[in-house]
Amino acid sequence: MLNQPHHDGSPLYVSTLTPQPGERVTVWVRVPYAAESVLVRTVHDGEPRYAAAAVDTARTGRPVAGYGGADVWWSAEITAFNAVTPYRFLVDGRWLTAGGLVDHDVPDATDFKLVTHAPPPAWLAGAVVYQIFPDRYARSGAERDLPDWVLPREWDRDPVIPRGPGVAEQFYGGDLDGIAERLDHIQELGADVVYLTPFFPARSNHRYDASSFDRVDPLLGGDEALRRLSEAVHERGMKLLGDITTNHCGEAHEWFTTAVSDVNAAEREMFYFDPETGDYESWWGVKSLPKLNWNSPLVRERMTDVLVKWLSVLDGWRVDVANMTGRLGADDMAHEVARSLRRTLGDVAFIAEHNHDASVDLDLDGWQGTMNYAGFTRPVWSWLRGPQVGLDTFLGVPGDVPHRDGNQALATFRAFAARMSWRSLTHSWNLLDSHDSPRVRTVTGGFERHLLALGLQATLPGTPMVFAGSEFGLTGVNGEHSRTPMPWERERDEAMHEAYKTLLGLRRSEPALREGGLRWVHADADHLVFLRETEAESLLVSVRRAPGPELELPFSGRGVYGAQDMPELKIGCEGPALRIWRLAP
Repeated sequence: MLNQPHHDGSPLYVSTLTPQPGERVTVWVRVPYAAESVLVRTVHDGEPRYAAAAVDTARTGRPVAGYGGADVWWSAEITAFNAVTPYRFLVDGRWLTAGGLVDHDVPDATDFKLVTHAPPPAWLAGAVVYQIFPDRYARSGAERDLPDWVLPREWDRDPVIPRGPGVAEQFYGGDLDGIAERLDHIQELGADVVYLTPFFPARSNHRYDASSFDRVDPLLGGDEALRRLSEAVHERGMKLLGDITTNHCGEAHEWFTTAVSDVNAAEREMFYFDPETGDYESWWGVKSLPKLNWNSPLVRERMTDVLVKWLSVLDGWRVDVANMTGRLGADDMAHEVARSLRRTLGDVAFIAEHNHDASVDLDLDGWQGTMNYAGFTRPVWSWLRGPQVGLDTFLGVPGDVPHRDGNQALATFRAFAARMSWRSLTHSWNLLDSHDSPRVRTVTGGFERHLLALGLQATLPGTPMVFAGSEFGLTGVNGEHSRTPMPWERERDEAMHEAYKTLLGLRRSEPALREGGLRWVHADADHLVFLRETEAESLLVSVRRAPGPELELPFSGRGVYGAQDMPELKIGCEGPALRIWRLAP
């Protein structure tokens, strides 16, 4: 792979990641041989244009990022003409796009992209997100008056019900003050963004069936508890994100109860009612989750007010089922709704839940990134799954997690990354699991492959998102089962906890891991090797799931994790193993 031309959207290859409309931008392509011709093609107003690139003598001939003295660097100036300006290179008659180097014509979907939309907030770049399901993280000990729907459970005694009756009603008593008391754990882990699943009142432990968006559930401590948590988070220099359902509310929500009780109520237009039967649309037919109708000016007004209101204590939102928001049959307002909300919210985080191909919804001045199940979680799971998993679905796909090799995993990583801008890729969340999925420890079957998955999470482009408890090796066969109370007083995997602290700490301390480009070096069935590179340094990452042939590379390097210093870099045959080197200048 090192013998092919390379470009990505990182600062090493693009002069600015935040161009203004009409701004001239320098792009570089790195060619490991003496090319005769390099052109760059941009698309302005839908029409291709070509410009000749020239050899950059300042970069050519000197090692950049620790290696590559023999590479020839070509540069060209292009204009960020449209809101999103696609570009690609033509190197001696072969196309180079974000999908790789090809010797045939390919569609524009994988072109590199200059994006002039307002960028995400600066603090989001390089962040590490920690997801908390409030009922299961920590209890403050405050006494609560429990409503009649609650099924009380003992924290360290009663196992989580994975499916069937009682799943949504089981209640362990975690609250917001309990989270505030355990912020040391999150900060020591290396995370700097706390993401809470919904905190609104509801008739379930997950609270996606909100009965109001105007207040915090008293079971979590109410509005003042959220304000205390926000203050505690911000005092540490950390950020706090909420979770909102722009697609639906709960059947007990005050908007919906008004709409149901009075056919002439203004709120009636906020939902999709059948004029003949009086039935209503809901999320996937789940009648407790009536779908919001974004044709309604009242929906737009009230949901916008909700999202803005809570920014007094939050730094942004993760948006539940963002891919379905504003979509029903012939209605498709998803992009327009996302764009409108983002512009109103301003400089805050705005991340979309999307569990398959999110690329069609990104780079449109709406969602800043996605929960990258398709482009990260799936390839990691299928490559690092244990010998016997036995799950019912593969993140929604019927059947167990498939067995796939390293080349197939790499193909998936590249296929999804190629369809979005570098900006969207790096601001999308790389997650190993979540409150909606089985736990990564269940999928990998043990410590060794869990460690490799963590290694990929900590080193690949994208924002790491850790679901509370995975750092202790918690297990779970589905989303409900994975919502296990934190093992503060129970037995837990301390070796894994230390690995999380080390690798997430490395992520935070190494500029190449936070903002460097990505260059794949090697792939075979059991071994993936790649570089994260800036102009100042390069880190080489080797993830081997099983023993295999020794791999010699034309580098020398100093061991950073799991590796020794090597004057001539040879990656040993032992496995499973995670190794990281800093390449010598």
